[in-house]
Amino acid sequence: MRRQCSRSGCAEEAITTLSYQYARSLVWLDDLSGERDPHSYDLCQRHTVRLSVPNGWRLEDRRARRQLAYAASPRLAG
Repeated sequence: MRRQCSRSGCAEEAITTLSYQYARSLVWLDDLSGERDPHSYDLCQRHTVRLSVPNGWRLEDRRARRQLAYAASPRLAG
């Protein structure tokens, strides 16, 4: 099932989940969680890219990194 971005007025599909801990001034970005959590926010691509945290806060991006596929030909040992 498709989940919508949590930002008011945005109808785009969510791709990331944002959570935070106020006491530690810390924000986490994770891949979209399996289920909606009332203590987290789901964000679309546009709002994920534009995200900024308050001064003094730290952002930890914990999303999985995807391998880039290169179309280059393999090198042969000479």
